[in-house]
Amino acid sequence: MTSPIRTERHDNVLVVISDNPPVNALGQAVRAGLKDAIADALADDGVEAVVIRCDGQTFFAGADITEFGKPPVGPNLPETLDAMEASDKPVIAAIHGTALGGGCEVALACHYRVAVPSAKLGLPEVKLGLIPGAAGTQRLPRLVGAEAALPLVVGGNPIPAKKAEAIGLVDALVGEDSLEADAIAFAKSKIGQPVPRASEGKANEDGVRDPDLFDRFRASQARKIRGFDAPNAAIEAVKAAGELSYANGVKKERELFGKLMGGKQSAAMRHYFFAERAANKIDDVPKDTPLIPIRKVGVIGAGTMGGGITMNFLSAGIPVTILEMAEDALDRGTRTMRKNYENTAKKGRMTMEAVDTALGLLTPTLSYDDLADCDLVIEAVYENMDVKKKVFATLDDVVKDGAILASNTSYLDIDEIATATKRPGYVVGLHFFSPAHIMKLLEVVVAEKTAPDVVATGFALGKALNKISVRAGVCDGFIGNRILATYRTAADHMVLDGASPFQIDKALVDFGFAMGPFAVGDLAGLDIGWATRKRKAATRHPAERVPTYPDKICEAGNFGQKTGKGYYIYEAGSRGGVPNPEVSELIAAERAERGITPRDFTDAEIVRRYMAAMVNEAAKVVGEGIAKRPLDVDMVLLFGYGFPRYWGGPMKWADLQGLPALLADIESYAKEDAWFWEPAPLLKQLVAEGRNFDDLNKQAAK
Repeated sequence: MTSPIRTERHDNVLVVISDNPPVNALGQAVRAGLKDAIADALADDGVEAVVIRCDGQTFFAGADITEFGKPPVGPNLPETLDAMEASDKPVIAAIHGTALGGGCEVALACHYRVAVPSAKLGLPEVKLGLIPGAAGTQRLPRLVGAEAALPLVVGGNPIPAKKAEAIGLVDALVGEDSLEADAIAFAKSKIGQPVPRASEGKANEDGVRDPDLFDRFRASQARKIRGFDAPNAAIEAVKAAGELSYANGVKKERELFGKLMGGKQSAAMRHYFFAERAANKIDDVPKDTPLIPIRKVGVIGAGTMGGGITMNFLSAGIPVTILEMAEDALDRGTRTMRKNYENTAKKGRMTMEAVDTALGLLTPTLSYDDLADCDLVIEAVYENMDVKKKVFATLDDVVKDGAILASNTSYLDIDEIATATKRPGYVVGLHFFSPAHIMKLLEVVVAEKTAPDVVATGFALGKALNKISVRAGVCDGFIGNRILATYRTAADHMVLDGASPFQIDKALVDFGFAMGPFAVGDLAGLDIGWATRKRKAATRHPAERVPTYPDKICEAGNFGQKTGKGYYIYEAGSRGGVPNPEVSELIAAERAERGITPRDFTDAEIVRRYMAAMVNEAAKVVGEGIAKRPLDVDMVLLFGYGFPRYWGGPMKWADLQGLPALLADIESYAKEDAWFWEPAPLLKQLVAEGRNFDDLNKQAAK
């Protein structure tokens, strides 16, 4: 096998080059090649300096994560980096693209670092539930100081080369088109000088002089790192760089790294990392399926969803014609979009010029005729089948042949909607999540007759809009809202039996959700759930336990945040509320009417029942083919419903708990309510076969 590392001599400078596409990952062959190259340089009296660079689009972009969980094959990265740093001949990292994770640790082990201005450097290991494991937490603070190191190690976000130079991580910026030549010249300028080693740096003394620095930083990040193990370990490791010798600091780092690597959070977050990349891969559409060009989009409805959907396309540079039935609704919608864009600009996330450019692509209209030349039209009108079928029938007559007609429906049957047209093959569900211009999830709902090129185009659009796209089949609520309805019902049942909505919300926030289900209901609008309950009433199973107190809340005109009162009471302008005592009274009255003697629930039981309902319904969704793979469910719940990232999604959480124990819970709950808690056939099958959900993901990937 040809080594991915080669060397070239330029006078007295040895250039060590990695060519390991696509991202120059630091696999075993790369590590061995680097170590051997340094040994060769030290043994050659004609070599007085070393430059390390990479072919392709990037410097070393990190460790080879496919090696995680496999038996180690030497040399490991710390051994290679220690050999590099120990050189008495200057070693210079020549950085382009990204130097991430292990790649940044390579740069830190070099004596000097030069970078092109477009380069980025960072230590993103926390995003995999880990910390740097090759002395990154010890070299970095000694080089740039604890204060500058903490955001890099704890936050995990890369910084541009210019900022890296400002904090002392990069020694010089060089030409975008002359990296190698400039790096060689820089190396020659350092020949004969004592080599500076990051491990011997003193910048970390800022944390010794100001020990409160770490507590202040932890407090400033409290909301972002709540529940995560890795960020707290990262703070501890950086602090150790000031309290311990370098050698003992490295030992501390390895101890912390090993604990995280063997923990459930890192396993979950590594699953999350790979699942996010796998979600867009659909096996039922050939890779060479031609895409339908989307040059102009129509959106019907300028309300919250329609406006948000429109902003996605405008931000991607795609012109949009937005349709409303009334001038005041149209004006209100366009004003809201401008306000949202201007707020983004105020936060520094875009310029006012970009705002004007985006809005310059918008054409408001009151006439269906202005949609005639659109390549894609998305309806975001009232959630009513008759209304939606009327819209689609009108579009079928107006919009050009070959255009895609899409519905943003949250629940309704796409197959039935398609019957309103003469082109059912060009009808698809594109279910955006609110707020649509912020939420990253897109369910691509494939109806029975949806054509392959329409499906492929839907996924391509998702990528263009920076969305995580998940394929969903047709059923009430598709993937996400169908599962939501079930675990929300489990919460309602617990309330009837004795728990309070406020205890449930708190228990689930403590578990890791940003909000509990009742607070979420207030945010979304309680009238939405009310409408759904009324829609389903005629076909409801007689065994279904449906509480009436939520309807009474709505009948009083209390729909949550938009009315200032729901489960919680909200002060004007406040997103946070206090428990509404009227809700407790309604619940108590319903319990008395039903003859229910309330019992106490522990927070642990609340979480267990809530999650059991979620996973059981998710297993039914996968078993029925509504979701193709368990990882698709994980992506939907993570990106659409605020599932805690450090659990990797509900299916990964279930695997980590053990499916036999979860099935045992569900079977015990079924003794109380056999209809609601009927175990999913797929879950029973997996337990019987000694397999888990991840086995299904691996099977699908073959």
